[in-house]
Amino acid sequence: MKKVILAYSGGLDTSVAIKWLADKGYSVIAYMADVGQGGDFKAIKKRAEIAGASKVIIEDLKERFAEEFVFPALMANAVYEGRYTLATALSRPIIANGLVEAAKKEKAECVAHGCTGKGNDQVRFEVSCRILEPGLKIIAPVREWEFGSREAEIRYAKEKNIPIDVTKKSPYSIDKNLWGVSIECGVLEDPWVEPPEGAYQLTRGKSSPAKKPRYVEIHFDSGIPVELNGAYMKPVDLLEELNEIGAEYGIGRSDMVENRLVGIKSREVYEAPAAAILLSAHKDLEALVLDRETAHFKEIVSLKYSELVYYGLWYSPLKKALDKFIKETQKNVIGTVRMKLEQGRCAATGRKSKFSLYQEALATYTEKDKFDQKLAKGFIEIWGMPYRR
Repeated sequence: MKKVILAYSGGLDTSVAIKWLADKGYSVIAYMADVGQGGDFKAIKKRAEIAGASKVIIEDLKERFAEEFVFPALMANAVYEGRYTLATALSRPIIANGLVEAAKKEKAECVAHGCTGKGNDQVRFEVSCRILEPGLKIIAPVREWEFGSREAEIRYAKEKNIPIDVTKKSPYSIDKNLWGVSIECGVLEDPWVEPPEGAYQLTRGKSSPAKKPRYVEIHFDSGIPVELNGAYMKPVDLLEELNEIGAEYGIGRSDMVENRLVGIKSREVYEAPAAAILLSAHKDLEALVLDRETAHFKEIVSLKYSELVYYGLWYSPLKKALDKFIKETQKNVIGTVRMKLEQGRCAATGRKSKFSLYQEALATYTEKDKFDQKLAKGFIEIWGMPYRR
């Protein structure tokens, strides 16, 4: 009997996929990566077993996810189309890596996922798996099976006694990890409809009781956040703490129509409190320590980097090359940023670094001024020379 490693979430699609694959003659090993999505893993494991999984693997990848995927994206200031901080996109390559490693260990010939033919995740999983292990066969049940709707899947699950929760009527498709939450489907499919408060999973809206502004200080070492309010924190703890703090102020919400990789537009709602705070702080610190040409060129790199992550090309040669450039730019991104958190927004109110390129004596208009303004005339003459007629 052939073995297949299925990327398992515990939801309807992947629970049905276990039984569907088993009916096709596969021995199904359910693989779940813990990247900070939460949930009752014992209950999820039991559900997979009842559905027909021969084995269930649950791997805690939170620390690795933060260090090897989230923080490199933070150093790159990677934000797709200006607003999406790439939470779901960043989790797919580490899950794909887990699938491949599990396939090697279990001597499985195939891996499988529960993605639809419309989404980006199918590309992210499959391209990553093919780069990491070209010989693996990839199965996508949702693209192949006979069920044309969610209702048909539910009927199949009931017929096969698959333990799924069909009483909850939440219309949303939700994906969560340490770096944020992605929410789609239901009324959100109409871009004219305002997202209901009930759609949000983490953050508190403006209708919540007013809160006084709060200040947090974040210390970075070579572009990586290592301290919060003067105390060293491990990556996962720091992200969880900032998510909790930022969520109280409704920070990190975005509602956007984005361009999917497959060529269609989709309306997505995102929550990313920690990401919003850290990206803002990181950019402010870079503004203090990077020279102009490096800072401006890095903006171009950031745009391309975010596209590569979104397009499922985490393990591509270009992505690896850009990582080396970004790492070089972060050598002096060492310092502390003070962030002010208010309802729905955050902003830097102070920044300091031993590598600061800011010189008060040159910027000031007081008696401390050491800038020789007479030199400006010659500078302007030379700068404008190519444009004279």
